[in-house]
Amino acid sequence: MKIPYVDLSYKHKSKKKLISIFEKVLDKGQFVGGEEIDLFEKKIAKLCGANYAVALNSGTDALTLALHLLGVRRGDEVITPPNSFIASTAVIVHLGAKPVFVDVLSDQSIDPKKIQNAITKKTKVIMPVHLSGRMSQMDKIMSIAKKNNIAVVEDAAQSVGSKYKNKMSGSYGDFGCFSAHPLKNLNALGDSGYLTTNSFKYYKKIKSLSNHGMENRNIVKNFGYVSRMDNLQAAFLNYKLKNLNKVIEQRRKNALIYMKGLDRRFVFFNNETKDEFNTYHTFVVQVNSRNKLKKYLLDKGIGTSIHYPVPIHLQPASKFLGYKKGDFKNTETQSQKILTLPVNESLSVDQIKYICRCINHFYVNK
Repeated sequence: MKIPYVDLSYKHKSKKKLISIFEKVLDKGQFVGGEEIDLFEKKIAKLCGANYAVALNSGTDALTLALHLLGVRRGDEVITPPNSFIASTAVIVHLGAKPVFVDVLSDQSIDPKKIQNAITKKTKVIMPVHLSGRMSQMDKIMSIAKKNNIAVVEDAAQSVGSKYKNKMSGSYGDFGCFSAHPLKNLNALGDSGYLTTNSFKYYKKIKSLSNHGMENRNIVKNFGYVSRMDNLQAAFLNYKLKNLNKVIEQRRKNALIYMKGLDRRFVFFNNETKDEFNTYHTFVVQVNSRNKLKKYLLDKGIGTSIHYPVPIHLQPASKFLGYKKGDFKNTETQSQKILTLPVNESLSVDQIKYICRCINHFYVNK
């Protein structure tokens, strides 16, 4: 059985629909801004339980604009975990601020108990990362932030549709920052992202900042950026929004098959708690002999990935921050054990059961 980790080709019936959407946008001649953008912002704000949303060209730019608007500048500190994709730290560095890392829990989300000890007079923002479709413990994080008068930016790149204590991802903090990269559950056909907020003031400022800082065609009050989502990508996303609930439902079903089929003597994963509604952007397990298992599965025709094998504090680019091996025990231990299994909605039950059998066989025989 051949099971790629992910297949982004469009060989099914949606291909014709996507082509018709492209032709519609082409015929209208609206490429920068337009009705598709307006519609997407209204729909995604409602889905995320937020008052407002701004369509942007990437999740990375969403983080950048959020931190910039909150006044993060040189000398400031932003608390965040070191087990994320590199973008969450890069945006802090590019603004001249210092990322202050905090270790994670067994479920790979930031440990709220360790956030308080990391706060200094220079702390400007707390930025939890909702990794793999599981939200961080936002009630505890928001309580700490309120107590210390610190802003919160949710790196929600991987968690559209996720919930914690019945509140949506992107609705807790000052901003929720999402990616619509082709690998995401709600995915464009190229780079795209969006930002949510409950503040009208922040919404208006981000709309302006993402479009050169323009108030109108002729007036610029503050120099901004070019970070707009293309109208074409918004049109694709409006179409895909119709199927998002089905995508999430199928991924949750796939995850449940893994949970029932994998031998927990050898494979660790966190059960979903009563407070969580996880959307499984990825399905990550923790195992011993990870690299050998990865190769074994590849030999069996099964593609896997690792999110992420090198923690950010140990990346060559992070040397100037002064962190070293051993600083974040949980993150570093997990980085040697984590393996991401295929979980996309196109998988069949037989395929997932085959993956489970191969993994169990590897450890029983080993």
